Amino acid sequence: MTDQTQAPVAIITGGGRGMGAAIARELHERGYRLGLMSPSGSAVDLANELGAVGVKGSAGEAADLEQLVSKTVEAYGRIDAVVNHTGHPPKGDLVDITDEKWALGNDLMVLSVVRMARLVTPYMLKQGKGAWVNITTFAAFEPSLVFPVSCAYRAAVGAYTKLYADRYGADNIRMNALLPGFIDSLDHKPGTGDNVPMKRVGTMNEIAKTAAFLLSDDAGYITGQNIRVDGGVTKHV
Repeated sequence: MTDQTQAPVAIITGGGRGMGAAIARELHERGYRLGLMSPSGSAVDLANELGAVGVKGSAGEAADLEQLVSKTVEAYGRIDAVVNHTGHPPKGDLVDITDEKWALGNDLMVLSVVRMARLVTPYMLKQGKGAWVNITTFAAFEPSLVFPVSCAYRAAVGAYTKLYADRYGADNIRMNALLPGFIDSLDHKPGTGDNVPMKRVGTMNEIAKTAAFLLSDDAGYITGQNIRVDGGVTKHV
């Protein structure tokens, strides 16, 4: 029987629905103990189902991140992996987007990763190991005017991912970004999959398994990468 006190611990923000919940279930099946957070409270419900730590809060709020980390450490004594996952910020026509909306996007997508790194890196350094996955979007590399705030800040997360990986690679701490394409976590318009080389939208399960791989020792020499899981929809090499 596996000693649960030795099982790895993962934190997932946006971990109550969609891709975040799928990742939580996949990691749970692989033996991880979990700390989950979402603004709606759905992460608390899922945590109750999985026997995990659940917190209601937003990744864009520093105090909520601090609460998630502290409760997870209090419960399990360590943190081995982090999945930074958030939804899209407000949309709008490019030059009409207000400062407040840009600031919200910065808090939600960039500073959430920066703050979480500040909170969790000391634990990973002490343990001598750690792995991160930042969920962004395929449009970080091929920006869309439909999601201008998201595209701008997801690209920033890609840069931060590389910077962090370079800084802490020698400490056996890895960070990668996972860039989903059109995934069935959202209700897409009919025919969306026709524009994808694989002629379908992706599944949350495919994202979950890729995230789990990137956090695992099987991906032990992969760090600083922006990995597209998009069925080939992006064009650049």
